[in-house]
Amino acid sequence: MRVVPIDPVVDPCWQRLVDRRESSVFHSPAWLNVLARTYGFEVGALVLLDADGGPTAGLPFCRMDDVLGKRIAALPFSDYCDPLVGTREECDALVDRLADAGCPVIMRPLHNGVALSDERFVLTKQARWHGIDLRPELENHWARLHDSAKRAIHKAERNGVVVRVAENPGELRTFFNLHLGVRKRKYRLLTQPYRFFESIWDGFIATGQGRLMLATHDEQIIGGVLFLEWKHTLYYKFNASTPAGLDHRPNDLLMWEGIKYGKQQGFIALDLGLSDWDQEGLIRYKRKFATEEQAISFLRYTPDGTRPEANGQASALFGQLTELLTDESVPDSVTARAGELLYRYFA
Repeated sequence: MRVVPIDPVVDPCWQRLVDRRESSVFHSPAWLNVLARTYGFEVGALVLLDADGGPTAGLPFCRMDDVLGKRIAALPFSDYCDPLVGTREECDALVDRLADAGCPVIMRPLHNGVALSDERFVLTKQARWHGIDLRPELENHWARLHDSAKRAIHKAERNGVVVRVAENPGELRTFFNLHLGVRKRKYRLLTQPYRFFESIWDGFIATGQGRLMLATHDEQIIGGVLFLEWKHTLYYKFNASTPAGLDHRPNDLLMWEGIKYGKQQGFIALDLGLSDWDQEGLIRYKRKFATEEQAISFLRYTPDGTRPEANGQASALFGQLTELLTDESVPDSVTARAGELLYRYFA
């Protein structure tokens, strides 16, 4: 087996591999370009070639070198990223090359568990993942919905909530402000910089590979969901709503409209993404609609001679800064600026 490094954003070899293998939106050149454009990460991929020079396996990654030290992540700021491999031998060939860099390697597999058997990796945490099988008829989806979801959808419709597609980047900014508010006030977390969302707009929505659905009431935007599209799957990537609009139940209606859109477009799955283990409200919400639940595994390889305790101290400091900068007394503009400066270090 021959392992070669490539630039997966522009090299057609990577596109051939992700077309051939069961892959997610996080393997797509468009998503990798979002990471490169937003954070300036060195984005690469290792590809395993067969005797004819065709790609048979691969793994994308980002190299980072900052105050947290050198490290390789596959991939940062992505819900999960499975190695595109069929066997342990293929996975070992790729991981061996990454390990040669002599720095920590981070992976987040979900659907492909080959890397879980690699004793070099330690399981550092897990997160929940939910999905919806879109293949049944729409009436079957409605029949299996949790009663609370049905009541919320009916209430939203009675209250005059309308779901429409965002038409311009100005509405993306409004959605970002909602997202910032949810992250700050509900979870005490910073949000990714606005340029991250701009890159998604340019790479996905403007090219017809995604859409931003907005819920409006009396012509005011009270909620939204940003969907990405890749192969046979629709991805529910970001959700946000206003505290004042929650009584109108926009989130349940937005999810239902997403299911209807997925059916209309012929997608066979709706990926509801990652929820941290302690986000109980978000998990309950997704379970009202989901047909599948799994665990995303966070794996870390730490070579001999590194200093994980120093990384732990830096991570603790960033946690304290986050707590400070998401305080209610801090203006949202300052919290947004903090996300621009600090979020890259959460990779």
